[in-house]
Amino acid sequence: MAETYAYQVRDGAGKTVSGTIVADSQQLVLERLREMGYVPLKVAVKKTGMKREFSFRKTVKLKDLAVFSRQFATMVSSGLPMLKSLNTLETQTESKLLSVAVGEVKLDIERGSSLSAAMTKHPKVFNELYVSMVKSGETGGVLDAVLERLAMNLEREVSLRGRIRSAMTYPIVVLGFVTLILMAMLIFIVPQFKSIYAQLHGQLPLPTQILMAVSNVFRHDIIFVMIGVGLFVFAFKRYKRTSAGRRLLDRLKLRIPIFGPLFRKTALSRFSRTLAVLNKSGVPILQSLDVVADTVNNTVMSDAVKDIQDSVRQGESIAKPLARHAVFPGMVVQMLSVGEETGALDTMLEKVAQFYDDEVTAAVDSLTSIIEPVMIAIVGKTVGLAVIALYLPMFNVINLIK
Repeated sequence: MAETYAYQVRDGAGKTVSGTIVADSQQLVLERLREMGYVPLKVAVKKTGMKREFSFRKTVKLKDLAVFSRQFATMVSSGLPMLKSLNTLETQTESKLLSVAVGEVKLDIERGSSLSAAMTKHPKVFNELYVSMVKSGETGGVLDAVLERLAMNLEREVSLRGRIRSAMTYPIVVLGFVTLILMAMLIFIVPQFKSIYAQLHGQLPLPTQILMAVSNVFRHDIIFVMIGVGLFVFAFKRYKRTSAGRRLLDRLKLRIPIFGPLFRKTALSRFSRTLAVLNKSGVPILQSLDVVADTVNNTVMSDAVKDIQDSVRQGESIAKPLARHAVFPGMVVQMLSVGEETGALDTMLEKVAQFYDDEVTAAVDSLTSIIEPVMIAIVGKTVGLAVIALYLPMFNVINLIK
């Protein structure tokens, strides 16, 4: 079984170099280091420690992969040997999972495997899109150009996710804040009013009765409430992983007011950008559509892409079956139709992707300005209703005292 070894060596200039390498045995590590022109000083199994032992991250952050791709593209285009590039990247990357994967890829290459075949063994690090593009670059002898496109594509994806995350952060924080306020009112404030109402022996209005009942649940059955919430979250996550659950949720995401158009534009941008990169890299159209269907991150659009793939397999153009699916606007269909007729499909796809990137940016900016007053109104209304429910009986206090 391959393990990660930490080493210290002396290079040709007499400098001490440290790093890690993945191999089946210490002897293989020593042999590889000597083949690379180093003088081994110390080689030992790397101690993972408690932090590594209890790491639950099973995927590499997109940002780490983007940085790796950019550095790899720069090194390859500069003429640096692939093994030396991978060795440097293995020691430089901040992601432990990515570092281990790169080390194992390097080991496979040394055994005679191609870069794409070695990457295929690590689907949680290098997805199908990544492997397909690397394979096309190896086949066409343009690996440096393909790695450059991959880096640019990943950097755009990181930027896109960052913009969407920034739009979603504010409402999530506000909803959490409102939840804490309401729980504090239900647990600490409402019971104080309950003792006052009990002394007056009056009939409480319906909103106040509901508030009191909810307060009782939170005060006396909070454990059951937490268990119920936990079970609901667990069941929701399990359902979301199913094919039917994900399809239903993705369909609902596209119909949500305000956020629905943003999700749709994001999916269209990802579809256009991915297909453009694959097409420009020389990946066959049917294989490209297969990769796009898996990476578009929305089952509604994924189903549409698979239908397009079936139509293309039967000899149709891309634009014609595209028009049958409402998820693709008429503008996209027309631009791709022109792209196919003029032989500039990848250029048209890039223009569509750029258009929707700009649309997403504008939508996020607009949401940021709209969400703030909307959330303030929601907070005010929620807390206000709770306060009104508390004080409604006070309007009848004088009559009760008399």
